[in-house]
Amino acid sequence: MIKTPHQPGTAYDGSFVPSVQGLRAIAALSVLMDHFYDMPKGGMYDIPDPGFLPPLWPWLQSVINVGGHGVELFFMISGFLIPASLVRHGSLSRFFFDRVLRIMPVFVVLHLALFAIGPIVAYKFFRGIDLSSYLAIFAANLFFVQDALGLPIAQQNAWTLTYEWAFYIWFALTFSVWRTGGRLLAAPLVLLGIACLMHWPITAFFCIGMLFSATGFRISIPGRIGLLAGLACGAALYASLVLFHPFVGLIPGFLLFGMVLAPDSGLGRALSLPALQYVGKISYSLYLVHPFVLFPLQVIGLKLVAAGVDRWLLWTAFIGLGLVVSLVASAISYELIEVRLRRLLDGAIRSMFSRPQIEQSV
Repeated sequence: MIKTPHQPGTAYDGSFVPSVQGLRAIAALSVLMDHFYDMPKGGMYDIPDPGFLPPLWPWLQSVINVGGHGVELFFMISGFLIPASLVRHGSLSRFFFDRVLRIMPVFVVLHLALFAIGPIVAYKFFRGIDLSSYLAIFAANLFFVQDALGLPIAQQNAWTLTYEWAFYIWFALTFSVWRTGGRLLAAPLVLLGIACLMHWPITAFFCIGMLFSATGFRISIPGRIGLLAGLACGAALYASLVLFHPFVGLIPGFLLFGMVLAPDSGLGRALSLPALQYVGKISYSLYLVHPFVLFPLQVIGLKLVAAGVDRWLLWTAFIGLGLVVSLVASAISYELIEVRLRRLLDGAIRSMFSRPQIEQSV
């Protein structure tokens, strides 16, 4: 399928923006970088220390440790893409059907794998768990309500999907009510959104994407100066999220995203490089799959460090091998689940719902 590039200077129409796909890659890779730091400590999967993370300079720890804030980049991207997606689909049912096919296949496959293998390897909360608790955690995580029910989260990265689904539902309902002329009816939904922003400040990053989606405003700084400006805004965004408050990060986040969307900006051109385009294409699988493939490497590393193997050697091997294995596993997940399984499910569901109409016409 040929992807038509978006024309700058207009509200976003749902067409392809290469730099946004490149930003997806940066978001996923920054989360991966954060786990390269956290998992060797042995704490992420509740495996007792000693870990195999070598002694690092404090400044390097701080730099690596901000990688988890790649999720705010994902939220800006969703805020930018979802309004046009809702308009393009033309109805709530088609919109949510597309969202389910986009989000759920990879998540459900990993969810089933975790709950099948987790008890066998005594992973975290499966230790000594009874059947009723097992079923409760299974169902709560499947429908993204584990936090509301005070239950453990199964897939460590899937917590962001709770926010994503809440945004999809809130925006779709608010937009539909507003568009049909019920602005007074939409007011409570708008107030609900504001209340959510105050209670969960990171959700404000959806608003940055929504703002740029609704307008043609872009920030074009060409060449190396533009690239440096984008990198500076990215560093300021990550620093603000760690040192200050998410609302402070909205300012550099706004400037960063504005430069990302300008096709002739230095940052936009850098994010359009082929390597980042491919990683951006598989970024959703990379985001969810990499903890699963890094887990065996983590266990091996913890055993080897206990046997006296040098920590620097183990950490270097963990990063190098972990990056390769994560990318390969994510590419396989993308092709088999995001493309082929999604296509199969799409065809089966459409066939199932269209068959009664065909039989009636015959």
